[in-house]
Amino acid sequence: MSRRNQTLQTTDESKPGARAEAVLAAVIKEHLVTGEAVGSRIIAERFANSGGWSSATIRNVMGELEEAGLVEQPHTSAGRVPTDKGYRYYVDNLLEEGRLSRADLRAIERVFPYSGLEGATSSERIMAQMSHALSELTDNVGIVISPSLAENRLNHIEFIQLSEKRILVVLVTTSNTIHNKIIRLEDNLPQDELERTARYLNTEYCGKSLVAIRAEILELMSEEKALYDRLLRNAILLCDMSLDGEESASGDVYVDGASNILSKPDFVDVDRMRELFRTFEAKSRLIKILNECVSRDNYAHAGDVHVLIGREHAIASMRNCALITAPYRLGSNEQLGTLGVVGPMRIEYSRIMAMVNYMARLIERRLNEDARV
Repeated sequence: MSRRNQTLQTTDESKPGARAEAVLAAVIKEHLVTGEAVGSRIIAERFANSGGWSSATIRNVMGELEEAGLVEQPHTSAGRVPTDKGYRYYVDNLLEEGRLSRADLRAIERVFPYSGLEGATSSERIMAQMSHALSELTDNVGIVISPSLAENRLNHIEFIQLSEKRILVVLVTTSNTIHNKIIRLEDNLPQDELERTARYLNTEYCGKSLVAIRAEILELMSEEKALYDRLLRNAILLCDMSLDGEESASGDVYVDGASNILSKPDFVDVDRMRELFRTFEAKSRLIKILNECVSRDNYAHAGDVHVLIGREHAIASMRNCALITAPYRLGSNEQLGTLGVVGPMRIEYSRIMAMVNYMARLIERRLNEDARV
């Protein structure tokens, strides 16, 4: 499992030594369990049987970690807590690859069962169930984003004339998802021409995305070097209008468990909580946050997991949060969606990274099986 985001990782020159890494890992593990600031005495007890690990030595090391910005002291008399930079170093350098326990696997089957999710169940329903499953299994916020319309591959398309210059586009994708979009044309196209164009697209371009279809038709038109066939002109026009505003947009967003945040002691600031809920409620803002996670450039292969922590978030309301995501693909590597979990920075990184990766592969299998039914 790859962890690619290393925005706040310390440079090689400032990389802590083995002793400092051990203390940092101990501080984080203790803080993940208790939520309290961790004092040197607690760490000293952990290393009681290790030679050279006196309380004074550990205090010095914790001071070094604080100078490096990896931990901080919330109060003068308190112990230390990890910073977002400390969590980043922990995730990138110290965290062992997690494996789901048998209990987790049983819980996944209970919350997201195989039975009843075959062909009769729509992909939208599966994605909604997956966001709920992620929320329930992690006690945080579960998010699933479908691939954008531009990347979905065509199974069947229809154009239906609604009124003057307005057309309903009904696109059924190879993943069995139905997209409806109303487009407006400058010229009227009679219903018989719309049906002829749809038959042409369904016959010649089944299994290809609208982006690929448009590119191929444009190439055909350029090769003609003469007046294009009306059918080709209509096809490229309708593809263009259907893609309007879609190529830079992500797909639908499914969110579940936003109320779980209320139970977290890490979110006691009422104003910050209110802003965070507004972010979850506004799909456009969520898409902005998650766009970079959907980007193919962030994933070398299907098993990559992407982690954003604290100040790595562009949105201020998310800067007390960790976002753990993984991609899933429908049919081919070009159709990319994402799923993930939002929670506090004090989150079970190893377990949730393993769960997000496993669930991405699971939804991939379910949706692709659904498409073949």
